[in-house]
Amino acid sequence: MSAPSSQCSSTSSVTPNAWALLPFVVFVLFYAGLSIVARSFDTVPMAVAFSVAGAAAIAMDRGRPLASRLESFTRGMGEPNLMLMCLIFVFAGAFATAAKASGAVDSAVTIARALMPARFMLAGVFVVSCLISLALGTSCGTIAALMPIAAGFVGEPPFTPGILAGAVVGGAMFGDNLSMISDTTVAAVRTLDIGMRDKFVANSAIALPAAAVVAVAYAMMTGGSGVAAASGAGAALTARDFLLVSPYLAVFALAVMGVDVLLLLFFGAALVAAIGVGTGAFGFFDALRHLGHGMAEMSKTMIVALLTFGVMESVRVRGGLAWIVERMSRVASGSRTCEVVIFMLVSLLNVLTANNTLAVLLSGPMAKDCADRFRIDRARLASLIDTASCVVQGFLPYGGQILIAIGVGRAAGLALSSGDVITSLYYPPALAVAVFASMFLRRRRSAMA
Repeated sequence: MSAPSSQCSSTSSVTPNAWALLPFVVFVLFYAGLSIVARSFDTVPMAVAFSVAGAAAIAMDRGRPLASRLESFTRGMGEPNLMLMCLIFVFAGAFATAAKASGAVDSAVTIARALMPARFMLAGVFVVSCLISLALGTSCGTIAALMPIAAGFVGEPPFTPGILAGAVVGGAMFGDNLSMISDTTVAAVRTLDIGMRDKFVANSAIALPAAAVVAVAYAMMTGGSGVAAASGAGAALTARDFLLVSPYLAVFALAVMGVDVLLLLFFGAALVAAIGVGTGAFGFFDALRHLGHGMAEMSKTMIVALLTFGVMESVRVRGGLAWIVERMSRVASGSRTCEVVIFMLVSLLNVLTANNTLAVLLSGPMAKDCADRFRIDRARLASLIDTASCVVQGFLPYGGQILIAIGVGRAAGLALSSGDVITSLYYPPALAVAVFASMFLRRRRSAMA
């Protein structure tokens, strides 16, 4: 793929200008400030906040005609990688919605429950959440599907509502970070202009060890407790269950083989719709309706992405990104410190926006500049920004994942609070430790080389 020509391009051709970053300050004050006043981060729509930031970016650029300022903003919105990303979001939404309507999610949960060892049930809940989120590419969808099942496991210690919710949310963040059809993965891959498989390989070296450690910890918590209830070993599995989950397996297999994500999502959406019609889950016209509904559901994400890239291009043209890169180069004496700075940057953006995909979109162009400047593997940095966003997102009490876990848990009769879930999360901190450990180990290997 050819290098994009707008906000993802190098910032070296413009003069660094700290004042160009004011639109981001406007965004933070408008979005975070009003959300704090309203005591809810769901009150202010992200698209409205970025519209205000975009208006500020255009108004502040007084040295050029209005037509030229608008041209810069719309050029950012029409950046080729962003357009491709939006197309991928469309088919990802179609695939996910049709799969849910066909009963594929229920079948995946049924199969996982049937194969779950009773005495390692807590570890099983975490692993099942990891696998389903890896297949679905959505943490929120995984939590919504698994929390009702996990609620049925609450009984004797240590199966408290918080522990079970933490296992589900932690596993969901694993897939959000690693899945090849996750929106954060797509955003990281496209903004850094690398192959999906390259990012998956680099990310696996961090995420898999962290998940393995957490799974072992969960197994040690329940392995000797003698818990035998809550097992799904007696669940009856049918050929229909395995047929319904086959699109997930096909999408994952094709992605591992290196098939372009757009093609495999198109194929997956068509396959899941065909299987849904063939099994009688819905009719032909209902299949079209589900596909269309899934596409439309991604509109909010795409609108935010369009406005984000428009603001980013306006900031880049005026030298804002060049100023950040310049400052980062002063702090970063090498690739290691650059990685730390990017990790912290993504984390801050995620805290401010409560949206890990948005944090990746905002930091991607900066990470790409750092990759070129310090000769860091782009797949490594794509993995880093995705991982940082997922580490922080799992801990946000106002983030979608925690809110869904609490809402679904309460609907199932559990007394859950954000504190219960956050204090019982093991995977996000383990993932953070794995990231910084990888930095340290790479530094040692470089020193020994």
